[in-house]
Amino acid sequence: MAAQVDPVLITAKELSVHFGEQVILDETSLTIHDNDRIGLVGRNGAGKSTFLKIVTGLFSPDSGNVEKRKNLEIGFLSQEFTLDEAKTVYENVFSGAGKIVSLLDQYEKLPFESEKRMELEEEITALNGWNIDNLISTLLNSLNAPEKDKTVALLSGGEKRRVALCRALISHPDLLILDEPTNHLDTDSIEWIENFLSNYKGACIFVTHDRYFLDRIANRIVELHNGKFYSHQGNYTEFLLNKAEREAIAEAEEKKRQNFLRRELEWVRRGPKARTSKSKSRLDKFHEVASQESMDYDVDVEMLIPPPARLGNSVLDVVHLEKSLGGKKLFSELNFQFKAGERLVIVGKNGTGKTTLLRCLLNEMEIDNGKIEVGDNTEFNYIDQSRLTLNDEDTVVEAVGEGNNFIKFGNQQLTVWSYLKRFLFTDDRINTLVGRLSGGEKSRLTLANILKKGGNFLILDEPTNDLDLPTLRVLEETLTNFKGCVIIVSHDRYFLNRVCTSILAFEGDGKTYLSDGNYDYYIHKRKERQKPEEKSVKSEKDKTGKVKTQKKKLKWKEEKELATIEEDIMNAEAEVERIETMFSASDFYEKHSDKINELNEELAQAKEKVQTLYSRWEELEELKNNLD
Repeated sequence: MAAQVDPVLITAKELSVHFGEQVILDETSLTIHDNDRIGLVGRNGAGKSTFLKIVTGLFSPDSGNVEKRKNLEIGFLSQEFTLDEAKTVYENVFSGAGKIVSLLDQYEKLPFESEKRMELEEEITALNGWNIDNLISTLLNSLNAPEKDKTVALLSGGEKRRVALCRALISHPDLLILDEPTNHLDTDSIEWIENFLSNYKGACIFVTHDRYFLDRIANRIVELHNGKFYSHQGNYTEFLLNKAEREAIAEAEEKKRQNFLRRELEWVRRGPKARTSKSKSRLDKFHEVASQESMDYDVDVEMLIPPPARLGNSVLDVVHLEKSLGGKKLFSELNFQFKAGERLVIVGKNGTGKTTLLRCLLNEMEIDNGKIEVGDNTEFNYIDQSRLTLNDEDTVVEAVGEGNNFIKFGNQQLTVWSYLKRFLFTDDRINTLVGRLSGGEKSRLTLANILKKGGNFLILDEPTNDLDLPTLRVLEETLTNFKGCVIIVSHDRYFLNRVCTSILAFEGDGKTYLSDGNYDYYIHKRKERQKPEEKSVKSEKDKTGKVKTQKKKLKWKEEKELATIEEDIMNAEAEVERIETMFSASDFYEKHSDKINELNEELAQAKEKVQTLYSRWEELEELKNNLD
């Protein structure tokens, strides 16, 4: 029996888009079905946002067409969203509830006994539309958006984006299109929207750099590469495995083609004396194979950071730091000390004081109490959320070169041209005006512009926003291999787990918590701290009626196991990371194409070991707490 296929919502046929000589979409097609959860992936500038705008009718392709199901309702969060600046947060979100408002209006106008009225009642109930005020309040609270009576003109860029996301979600459209929905969201909000989309009654297509989000939500990955769509069933991890297999097969075919051409080229050069019909056929075959396009290899960014100056024995000491703003305590009694090679990641909800702490460390904001001691050899390089302001009228080379042909790179010099090529700017893009770059290309350009400044202590505020997945992986490797120190503010959980050596969590109400290890380890410890204390006490009444407590201890072997299990967990997680890094490497299929199944099994076993160790740790901790 054939598998059931969900109804088609949209069919995009033979789409072509060219920006000058740059091919964005090359006569490519894609069908979107009901219940699809499509993660659209591809490099910055590949055309992902352009395609989403074509689907919504905001942009017209050079050729091709988009067919939509009749009365299809689409909700769209674009990167360049617009809000009514004069209206409040509530009014802007309410404007996205057109579908619910229309249904309520129809319902009110129909006679009480109308069958259509009963149908509308069921539809409004399914959309949770009877109490739209509560629905809006729930969205605003869950996504940590500003208060509903605030005027939009007074909000920051991140706050506006959360309002725009609420507006896109409010009407529960048939097809929800989200372009980087997790940008400027804290981890709690990201987890909320993951749960929302997991239970969403409709289709969704989204672009995101959050790999955990892709793994949890997507049931289909569509890659846009060189103007063509490639569809893969399953989540992002399954896509990486399928792509590795696909490229391994393609590489094997390319090697066969090259070997054939080498053999035939020798024959052609010898020039057979008699041109028989057989030799002519062989020559025709040679020209046919030679005219085929060679395999197109992905090229990764080579992210360059000038070699850092050596750090001194004293790098950065924070002692009893305290800061309040507007009567609200952001942090107090904050203490930490840096050594060379440390990578501290700061997490927490928006508005809890993360960026304020960075500004205090850089002496851009006064502290209320405590002490910040910066080592004599410590050189900060700060990449803030707003990044550098780029001039749209400059070319790419002018934006980085600033009138110079060379940039200083440690004790050497690099031409601006060669430096930009390391960040994947081709010759034609290097001479392109900044205003004509995609959002992702602008982010890459800004990163190149800031990283050239060097320093031995990098401070990065939301560095992952708008970067494509391959560039993110290179950034992770670059920071991991950096010999200086790093402080990062980020909500990208995969990025946190790959990069950080410790976590500083802003947990609200001025409370902070410092934890060694990666983000998953911190979350596990936080759950332990949040558990109510349970006491299991065996007692018996003595002859005087008093209660005697019977004290117990962990067995010697259990105490020894508990003392080392955290280190075992970290080692097990490092093994998972090692295998995942192999899978995500650009040369994976070249080195390991014959071991894909074996490595996949190793990864599953490594993850299972981590879970087993965590379970045993919880068991020992609970036993210890009960006995205490």
